[in-house]
Amino acid sequence: MFAAFRLAVQEARGHKDLYFAGLLSQHDIDSAMGDATALARRWIYKPIVTLTVFLTQCLSPDHSCREAVSKLLAWRTKQGLTSCSTDTGPYCTARDALPETACHALARTVGRDMDSQVPKSWLWKGRRTYVVDGSTVTMPDTAANQAMYPQQKQQKPGIGFPIARIIVVFSLAVGTAVEMTIGKYKGKLTGENSMFRELHKFFQAKDVIIADRAYAGWFDIALCVQRGIDIVTRKHHNRKADFRAGKRLGKEDHVVTIQKPDRPKWMDKKTYTSLPETLQLRQVRIRITQKGFRTKEIIVETTLLDDLEFTKRDLGQAFRRRWDAELNLRSLKIVLQMDHLRCKTSHRVHNEFYMHMLAYNLIRKTIAIAAAQKSVLPYQISFKGALQTLMNFLASLHVDTDLDQWCIRLLSAIASEEIGNRPDRVEPRVKKRRPKPYDAMTKPRSEYKKAYR
Repeated sequence: MFAAFRLAVQEARGHKDLYFAGLLSQHDIDSAMGDATALARRWIYKPIVTLTVFLTQCLSPDHSCREAVSKLLAWRTKQGLTSCSTDTGPYCTARDALPETACHALARTVGRDMDSQVPKSWLWKGRRTYVVDGSTVTMPDTAANQAMYPQQKQQKPGIGFPIARIIVVFSLAVGTAVEMTIGKYKGKLTGENSMFRELHKFFQAKDVIIADRAYAGWFDIALCVQRGIDIVTRKHHNRKADFRAGKRLGKEDHVVTIQKPDRPKWMDKKTYTSLPETLQLRQVRIRITQKGFRTKEIIVETTLLDDLEFTKRDLGQAFRRRWDAELNLRSLKIVLQMDHLRCKTSHRVHNEFYMHMLAYNLIRKTIAIAAAQKSVLPYQISFKGALQTLMNFLASLHVDTDLDQWCIRLLSAIASEEIGNRPDRVEPRVKKRRPKPYDAMTKPRSEYKKAYR
């Protein structure tokens, strides 16, 4: 990993490329962009420049187009290149021209490539394991966004924000997002399960999926089993667990056979017929004695039936790692500020979402390389600490310093940002700082302005 990272940084220095050139290869960009690489060859905002400025914007605390363009102007001045305009219009036009499929492909490629290179010691029980979860993001209240992603029905027009649902599949080993999708929050086939079924084709036989009980439906599990995929999830709330029945494997550990339910409306007859008549599931009760946990016991369901290879303790530890998905989503939505996207049309919103995913994966990629160098695990390193360190080092990418020392110090600094091991930490969900005492918005802003005219 280090040799490839050093070579990428060396090439970036040689070509005097913008930030991220040492992390995002020209080959990956060209492969994703396809014919779009030929756009505006003599224009300042070529695809590689536009992508880089877009990434810089996503990682900036300010998140504004103005700051992104000013950083490009400063870089061009430093390199002795002709100045570019501070007007954000050309940049926004170039950003709009980026193909949505290319942005998606770039984010996915970086995440999958890093996942495919992980050491075997990082894998759970020698299997490629993924955690999946869904969330929501909001966006500016424009007519275009409302048409594509309507706000919730209980909110009055002009008060709420358009809302979209996102599903992200994370690698358990390195934390990169290997697949992601964005869709409507309400309507037919817009739930987490429906959106996740569209991602089933990404997985391969012997992969393991860890998910919450939202993905524990009979048909969701059966569709995974049909592809040779194993799943570890919390027991569905409508499914009973009687440890006196079924094949007993140990205390509060057994295998049960569940009959196929009637065909749901969303499933066609051909798919329904192709599924087995019964499904064997292993149920394990996990008791939680650690202080600070609200839940005291859970029942884990899995298609991993071998109790010798996958012990009750193994399953309990695996399901606890499901929380990694929540932490990764927090890194995306809070640290990278993806909870509220800023573009005003659906196409640009999609590109902004995928650019955030790409930025997240580049940070995770650097964390994985640093972890491999220092013999620690990627999830033990702070995402925010790595982001801060990387951004400061990339600013000095073209400074005349020893290349090996630059790479070693960067990775060493990132690896030192270890998260404290506090297994018995208790943090009540309360806030000390009070919000500003403003009234809640109950009518469109234009109506409030009329009262002051």
